[in-house]
Amino acid sequence: MVSKVTIAPQGPEFSQMIQGYWRLAEWGMTPQERLTFLKQHIELGVTTVDHADIYGGYECEQLFGEALKLDPCVRDQIEIVTKCDINLCVDKFPQRKVNHYDTSAAHIYQSVNNSLERLAVEQIDVLLIHRPDALMDADEVAEAFAELRKVGKVKHFGVSNFSPRQFELLQSRVSQPLVTNQVEINPLNFDVVHDGTLDQMQMLRTLPMAWSCLGGGSIFSGDTEQATRVRDVLEAIRAEIGASSIDQVIYAWVRRLPSNPLPIIGSGKIERVKSAVESLQFELTREQWYRVWVASKGHGVP
Repeated sequence: MVSKVTIAPQGPEFSQMIQGYWRLAEWGMTPQERLTFLKQHIELGVTTVDHADIYGGYECEQLFGEALKLDPCVRDQIEIVTKCDINLCVDKFPQRKVNHYDTSAAHIYQSVNNSLERLAVEQIDVLLIHRPDALMDADEVAEAFAELRKVGKVKHFGVSNFSPRQFELLQSRVSQPLVTNQVEINPLNFDVVHDGTLDQMQMLRTLPMAWSCLGGGSIFSGDTEQATRVRDVLEAIRAEIGASSIDQVIYAWVRRLPSNPLPIIGSGKIERVKSAVESLQFELTREQWYRVWVASKGHGVP
């Protein structure tokens, strides 16, 4: 069973592992099947769900909301995270000429209203700015956050893919603590371990959310030298600790970081979710963690 943790000072409680819904549109589920899947991972203790307005070409929130409408009481059992600020060139927005970011107050308000309608809920637990916007006016974003909190549409705010300085800038304008920074962490790409991002999270006692923990499948199927080295080491460690799959080793590797990242599970198969939850029983030694580091980098530590 997955426990809950407080993710930041004055922040909400999240489950230690999070169910991601960015591929929901690809799962081919009926509304009832979506609801069943949701209830199944809630039973495992995975109560926090991760969305974004753009997922599935702006469709995933709607598909999730259709499931929630079948049993509205489920809303009280989950914590909903969603994101905004990416504008995609898709059929429903023919006027857009290029994908771009928009952190204007008007866009944030509109995005939140759209997400609330699609998700069929009255409040978002945590809203994240999805990507750093070169044109972000931190004061304007802070005003939007304050207004959304005041009217009860969003409880907490955070960011995704922000550098430490970008995080500091926005936090300097926002009265409430930003409650997370959702970043990519996997054995093929863990720049945030060394660029100060996770150091900042540890300093602030704020837990990062970790996306793409399994590297989008490239760890399992990639034919690069890096992927091959990492796969071989993960398999060796799997045998050493008695894990059932290298997925479990990867989740344990991510969780070994002292900033205590919360891994996001991307699969729509409940057996894969159960396997991810079972990984909580494993803890890697320092040397095992660094063996993965060395395999990924292709050289020893300095």
